[in-house]
Amino acid sequence: MTEAEVPLARRGGARAARRAARAAPLPDNLRPVRPGMEGGKYKPLSDADVRKIHHAALDALESIGFADAPQSGIDAMVKAGAKLTDSGRLLFPRALVEDTIANAARHFVLYGQDPEYDMEPWGDKVYFGTAGAAVNMVDARTGVYRESTTRDLYDIARVVDTLEHLHFYQRSVVCRDLPLPEEMDFNTTYACVSGTTKHVGSSWVAPEHLEQSLKMLHMIAGGEDQWRARPFVSQSNCFVVPPMKFAYDACKCLEVAVRGGMPVLLLSAGQAGATAPASLAAALVQETAECLAGLVYVNAIQPKAPAIFGTWCFVSDLRTGAMSGGSPEQALLSAASAQISRFYDLTGGTASGMTDSKLPDAQCGMERAYNHALVGNAGANLIYESAGMMASLMGFSLESLLIDNDLIGAVQRTIRGIEVNDESISLETMRQVCLEGPGHYLGSDQTLQLMQRDYLYPALGDRSSPNQWEEKGRPSLVDRAAGRLEEILATHYPSHIPKAIDDAIRAQFPVRLPREAMERGGR
Repeated sequence: MTEAEVPLARRGGARAARRAARAAPLPDNLRPVRPGMEGGKYKPLSDADVRKIHHAALDALESIGFADAPQSGIDAMVKAGAKLTDSGRLLFPRALVEDTIANAARHFVLYGQDPEYDMEPWGDKVYFGTAGAAVNMVDARTGVYRESTTRDLYDIARVVDTLEHLHFYQRSVVCRDLPLPEEMDFNTTYACVSGTTKHVGSSWVAPEHLEQSLKMLHMIAGGEDQWRARPFVSQSNCFVVPPMKFAYDACKCLEVAVRGGMPVLLLSAGQAGATAPASLAAALVQETAECLAGLVYVNAIQPKAPAIFGTWCFVSDLRTGAMSGGSPEQALLSAASAQISRFYDLTGGTASGMTDSKLPDAQCGMERAYNHALVGNAGANLIYESAGMMASLMGFSLESLLIDNDLIGAVQRTIRGIEVNDESISLETMRQVCLEGPGHYLGSDQTLQLMQRDYLYPALGDRSSPNQWEEKGRPSLVDRAAGRLEEILATHYPSHIPKAIDDAIRAQFPVRLPREAMERGGR
């Protein structure tokens, strides 16, 4: 090596060392985004607007009330202070609702099987996850829709298990291969908790189905006491049939969940213009009233039981009456829902990112982006249905799931915002570059320190030049997602549930997911 080459080699070695250091994972406190980023900066409603909606909801509960509660619910809520009319409707006095709000559970953790994924969804903290009950899987490259299966549900779970920006996994598709509701409910829970150690959400159609699943969850947790100390599954419960009627079977499931120590998502999903008023403000009133009634129900069964205020205000395309999950009105309603749950200081959950597009295309990206940006920056604690959902909840795309992980990471970066302090302003760095240095900031110490801490880089998004893209074969975003998906499905098989426990579960319960589908080389 010549003398001239020595400095070049040293510089090359130094650059390689810096690249290696930058590639190393950062501790959580130094990552550009992380679970629980604090939103709340975007407010589609004024404080006065929120108070008007609150008071209108109280008026609706006191004067209109609810129909069709099961007798067990009537007994519990009447004992708590509700009034039963001669026509069978339950009315909720303002004092009962206000006392329930004041004494409801707050600041409860949603646990993962792995404590690394525990969530603290209160205040302005924001977490993104999946949800839905799609009946189809769609191949993003061919556009072919087919019925979803139990194996699909498990595969989605294990992909979510690898994704940095998806913080929890709620059941995304229906097991269409299982015609018996009891087997479908049990295997839905089994596939979800087997596929990820993140917090899981699921639903059940009959209370005895939930009781069966709770027995399995006790086995996984190491006993009922251990489960109750760290319940890692929550119930998604559509306890209400909008407008203002209780859903009998769902309410019976709610009662079992509350008594079983399982957090409950009180999900009110009125569709503006159809099952909720077309006026966006009035739709918010109805959804708020319905969730407040659910809160009374939960606390009448067990005071301070963990409940998520689930105002999922859906939207109709008023030209056809069909749902429009990707609309700007949907973004406004979900963002406003975040404000309302924060007004009550309750953990809130809402939906975002339910594109109307049938494939992960430009329409999909556009609709998901403005929904997530507004809802995330509004400070919704739990954002459901945020990834993979297509065709207004009718389909699910695994390729889109990976693409959406990139999108959600970018949205989280906007939620974090810009830190302004003496260190970040750093006039000394400007002075050194302008007066002493090369006239650019590419190699400055501050740039090297911040390039990972303050800047987020896409996992799939392509920032290469046109020439570089051409050399790679001109891959599309879907192509890149499909390639990464193949890698994950071929290699990531979670094994957090010991085989002895899984054997005991399979011996006692109707598990329909073949074990070979859960092992490498078994597909």
